[in-house]
Amino acid sequence: MNLFEPFATPFMARALIELIILGALAGTVGVLVLLRKLAFVTDTMTHTVFPGVVIGYLAAGEGGIFWGALAAGMVTAVLLTLLTRRRKVSEDAALAMLLTSLFALGVVLVSRQSGYTTDLTAFLFGRVLTVTGEQLAQTALVSVVVIVVLALLRRPLLLRAFDPETAEAAGYRTGLLDLATNLLVAVVIVAAVRAVGTILVIALLIVPAAAARALSDRLALIVPLAVVIGVLGGWIGLAASYEASIHHGVRLAAGGTVVLVLTGLYLLAGLGGVARRRIVRRRAAAGPLDQAAAGISTGVTG
Repeated sequence: MNLFEPFATPFMARALIELIILGALAGTVGVLVLLRKLAFVTDTMTHTVFPGVVIGYLAAGEGGIFWGALAAGMVTAVLLTLLTRRRKVSEDAALAMLLTSLFALGVVLVSRQSGYTTDLTAFLFGRVLTVTGEQLAQTALVSVVVIVVLALLRRPLLLRAFDPETAEAAGYRTGLLDLATNLLVAVVIVAAVRAVGTILVIALLIVPAAAARALSDRLALIVPLAVVIGVLGGWIGLAASYEASIHHGVRLAAGGTVVLVLTGLYLLAGLGGVARRRIVRRRAAAGPLDQAAAGISTGVTG
C-alpha cells in the first residue's frame, strides 16, 4: 500500500490535512481527558452536540453545522459543569440524563426530514472526504485557540488533574477549571464533527492518548506520542480506505477505517507497553544482583 499516492488528488489532500490537524488537536486534549478520567463525559458531549448539528443544518444548511454544534457544545459544557458539581445528583445520573435527552432530541429533529437515514448517517459518522477549505480554516482556528488556552492554563489544569485539594489550597477555582476543561473538549468535538461525525470523534479523543499512556509514564512524552498516534491513524486510515476502494473494489468508509487503524495502533502500543514493563522489571531485578556481584568481586580482590 502506497501511503502517498492517494493524496495527489485535492479532496484526499484536504481530508488528510483535516485529520492531521484533528489528530494533533484531539491527541493533545485527549491527554487531559485521560488524566481527569473524563472519557464518559467526553462520550456524553459527542452525543449532546448532535441536536446542535441538526438545528444548524436545518437553519442554514451545511454552513450552519459548525455554528449549531458550537452553540450546543458551549451549552453542554456549562450544564455538565453545573450538574456534576451538585451533590444531590450523582455524576453518572447527570451525564446519562444529558446524553439520552439531548441525543433523542437530535434524532427526533432529523427524523422529520425526507432523507432521514442518509442525513443521520452523515451526522453520526461524518464525511471526511468532502472537507472544504472553509472547514480547514475553521479547524485550524479552533486548534490555535485551544493550544493558546492550554498553554496559558497548563499549570492549574495539571494541578487540578493530579491533586485537586492542593489546587484549591493554592487559590485556584476548581469549578472554573472544570468548565475550562469541558469547554476545550466541546470545542474539539465541534471542530471534528463535520469530518468524522459525533460518534467517531470519541475515538480521536480517547484512543491516541490511551495508546501513548501505554507506551510511557512521563507526561512530557505522552503528549507528543498521542499527537503522533492521532496523526498516523488519520493518515494510514485514509490511505487504507483509498487503497481498498480504488484498487480492490472494496468500499470502506474513511472515518470508520481511521478508527479501526487507531484501535490497531492502540493494540500495538499495548503490546509495546507490556514489553517495556518487562524490560524495566528485569533491569530492576538485575540491579541488586549486579550490586551483589560487584561486592563479591571487591571482597575477593581485597
